[in-house]
Amino acid sequence: MSDASLQEEIADRDRLDTGRLSVWMADNVPDYAGPLSYAKFAGGQSNPTYKLSTPGRDYVLRRKPMGDLLPSAHAVDREYRVIAGLHPTGFPVPRPFGLCEDDAVIGSAFYVMEMVEGRTIWDGAFPGMDSDTRRAHYNAMIDTLAALHNVDHVAAGLETFGRPGNYFERQVSRWTKQYRGAETEHMQSMEQLIEFLPRTLPPQTRTSIVHGDYRCDNMKFAPGLEPRVTAVLDWELCTLGDPIADLSYFLISWVTEPEGRSGVMGLTGEATGIPTIEEVVARYCEKTGRPEGLPDLNWYIAFNLFRLASIVQGIKKRFLIGTASNANAEASSARVPLLADAAWAFAVKAGA
Repeated sequence: MSDASLQEEIADRDRLDTGRLSVWMADNVPDYAGPLSYAKFAGGQSNPTYKLSTPGRDYVLRRKPMGDLLPSAHAVDREYRVIAGLHPTGFPVPRPFGLCEDDAVIGSAFYVMEMVEGRTIWDGAFPGMDSDTRRAHYNAMIDTLAALHNVDHVAAGLETFGRPGNYFERQVSRWTKQYRGAETEHMQSMEQLIEFLPRTLPPQTRTSIVHGDYRCDNMKFAPGLEPRVTAVLDWELCTLGDPIADLSYFLISWVTEPEGRSGVMGLTGEATGIPTIEEVVARYCEKTGRPEGLPDLNWYIAFNLFRLASIVQGIKKRFLIGTASNANAEASSARVPLLADAAWAFAVKAGA
C-alpha cells in the first residue's frame, strides 16, 4: 500500500485513540518512540488498515471493523498468527510486532507489523513495463505462490491452523453460510451453485498454507523495476487447505476482463509478456513438484467465483447497514450477480 492510497479524511468510527495506542506500542514494539500519528489506507473492503508514523519509523496496523460482524469474519488474530509463523521461514511477509485482543485500547482487536517499502501494482496489465519485465514480475508472483505452498506448515507452528478433512467441503459450507447470513435478494445462479458445488466436491491430494486472496494488489514488489515480491499482504482469508484453491483463485484474473484491477483476459502472449494460463500452470507445477499436472480447473474456478460472490455479498450487507469500511463498497456490491452468473457458467463447463 503506497502513501498515495491514504485517505484524506477518516470517518469517526475509524479513528484511533493515539494515547492508548502509544502506551500499547511502548509496551509491545521494540525501540518504539513517539509521538504517534496515523492515516487510514484507502482500498480494502474488510479490515481497516492504517499507517502509523513516528519520527523514527513507520508501522502498519490492521484492526477489526466496528459494528456487528459475521461469525468467523475479520479474524485479525488468525492473520497475525500466520504472519508470525511465516516470517521466520524467510517467506516474504512483514515482520509482526504484536497482537492486541483487548478492545479497550482502540475499540477492537488489532495487530501491528512493519511497513514494507515497495510498489503496490493495482493493474494486472502492469502498465509502463516492457514485455520481458512484465513476464519477470508474473513469474515472481507464480514462484512466490509456489514457495508458500512448499512451506512446511507443521515446522512453522501452523499444524492446527485449519481443520482436518476435505478443504473444499468446509469452504463450500462456510461460504454458503456466509452468503445466507448476508443475503439481501434471491439469485438463481447462487441457488444453483449451492446445490451443485457440495454434490461434486473434488478429492484433496495435498494440504498447504492457503492465502485465500492471492492477486497482484495484495503484495509489495521491490522498488524500481526489480521483479521480486517483498511482502505478501492481506492474510484475512488464510487457512490450511488445498493449494489448488489458491492457484485457481489467482487464475480468475485470466478469465476477468481488464478493468484496471487484476483482470488480464485477452492480454496474454509474447507481445505483453503476460503468461497464458497454461504457462502459469506449467511453471507452478514445476516449482511445486507436480509432474502429473493439475486436474480440470473449471470446478475450482466456479468455486472461487462463488466464494468471491459470497464475500462481496457480505460487503453489500455491511454497506446497507452502514459498517462497510470502504467508500467504494456500494459499487463493489453491484458485482454480486455478475460474479454469481460467471461462477455458474464455469460450473456448466465442469459438467453441471
